[in-house]
Amino acid sequence: MNTFLLVVNLVIAALIIAGFIFLEKKHVSFSKRVLLALAIGIIAGFIIQFTYGSASQVTTDTTSWLGIIGSGYVKFLQMISIPLIFISIITAFTRLQLKTNVAKIGLWIIGTLVVTAAVAALIGIGYALLFQLDANHISQGTIEISRAKELQDKFASISNLSFPQKILELLPSNPFLDFTGARATSTIAVVIFAAFIGIAFLGVKRKQPKEAASFSAGVDAVYAIILRIVRLILRLTPYGVFAIMTSTVATSDLNAILKLGNFVIASYVALISMFIVHLLIVSLSGVNPITYVRTALPTLTFAFTSRTSAGALPLNIDAQQKLGVPSGIANFAASFGLSIGQNGCAAIYPAMLAIMIAPTAGINPASWSFIFTVIAVVAVSSFGVAGVGGGATFAAIIVLSTLNLPVGLAGVLISIEPLIDMGRTALNVSDSMVAGIVTSRATGSLDKESSDQNLASEA
Repeated sequence: MNTFLLVVNLVIAALIIAGFIFLEKKHVSFSKRVLLALAIGIIAGFIIQFTYGSASQVTTDTTSWLGIIGSGYVKFLQMISIPLIFISIITAFTRLQLKTNVAKIGLWIIGTLVVTAAVAALIGIGYALLFQLDANHISQGTIEISRAKELQDKFASISNLSFPQKILELLPSNPFLDFTGARATSTIAVVIFAAFIGIAFLGVKRKQPKEAASFSAGVDAVYAIILRIVRLILRLTPYGVFAIMTSTVATSDLNAILKLGNFVIASYVALISMFIVHLLIVSLSGVNPITYVRTALPTLTFAFTSRTSAGALPLNIDAQQKLGVPSGIANFAASFGLSIGQNGCAAIYPAMLAIMIAPTAGINPASWSFIFTVIAVVAVSSFGVAGVGGGATFAAIIVLSTLNLPVGLAGVLISIEPLIDMGRTALNVSDSMVAGIVTSRATGSLDKESSDQNLASEA
C-alpha cells in the first residue's frame, strides 16, 4: 500500500514539474515561476503532512525521492559557489577602470558591510528584548537535543581558540584546501587569496601590460564559462524550490513551529526593519528606493526561495549594474558580501540568539554593557560567514562562544531554521547591493542616469 501511495505522490510531483517546464517554454518570467514553485511546494507539503503525517513511511519515502531534485539542486549551487566567488573577485580587478584606487573601494565596501551588520545587530537585539525572547521557557525535544550535540561538536574545534586566533583562522594558509570548502572559514579565505591575485595583476599591469592583457583575457574566458554553468544551474531553480519546500513543509513539526512562533515573528520584524534601513541608505545615496525594490526584487526572490547568497551572485551583480553601479564595484560588493557583514545570518540571527540565551547564563540581556559587547562581537565576527548553507550556524557559534554563552541551546531553533533562513538570505543579498551603491556614490562613479532610466522603463 505504501508503495502505491509513493508512486501516486511521485507521479503528481512529476506532473507539477512538467507544468513548470511548460511555463518556461511559454516564456513565463523566472521570478513568477520561482514564486509559483514556492507556493505550490508549501501547499503540497501541507497536503502530504495532513494526509500521511510528518513521520510516516510514505512521507519519508516521498521526500527522499524529492530530495534527489531539491538536495541535488543545492549541491550544484555548492559545487559552483567557490569557483564563482574566486573568479568574480579576480574579474573585479581586471575590469576595474576607475580613477579611485582599489584600497578606497575595498574600504568603503567592507566598511558599509560591517557598519550595517552592527546596525542590524542592534535592531535584532531591540526586537529580541521587545518580544521577550527567553530560552529558559523553551523545551527541548529529541531533535533539538541532537542538534545541540551537533553544535557542541562544532564548537569543540574552536573552543580553545582566543578571539584573535579565531580572526586568524579567516586567513588562508593552503588555498587549495579552502577551494574544497573544508574549513568553516574557507569562503573568506578564498576571497582573500583572490584579492592577492587581483592586486598582483594591477602591479603587473603597470610594468608588464602585455602579460597582464593575456591574463585578463584568460580570466574573462573562465568567467564566461563559470557564468554559463551558473545559468544552467539557475534554470533548475523552480524545480529545486518546489522539491525543497515540499519536503521542508511535509516533514516540519508544526507544534514546535507554533511554540517558537514568537521567535519567527520577531525575526521577520527585525529583517523587515533592517530592509527599510537599506531603503533609507540607498535613498540617501541618490537611488530612488522604488527603483531599488523593482530592480532588486528578482534577485531577492531567488535568494529567498533558494536560501543561497552565492547562487544569487550573478543576479546580484546584474541588478547592481542596472542601478548604476560600475561592473568592478558590483563584482567586489557582491563577492565580499558573501562572506562579510551578512545582515541576516551574521548579525540579526546571532544577536537575537545571544539575547535569548543570556538569561540561562544568569546575564541580564537588557544591560547596556552586554548589548554593546554583543554588537561589537557581532560586527567583528561577521567576517567569514559562508554564502551557501551553515553560515548562520557558524556565526552563532562564534558569537555565543565569544560571549561565553551555551552554544548548544541554539539547537532549539532547528524546527524553524528553514523559515527564518529564507528571509535572512534575502537580507544578506540586499546588504551587498547597498554596499555597492554606497561605494559607487562615495567614489563618484554611480551612474544616476542608468538608475533613472531603469525606473522609467518599468513604470
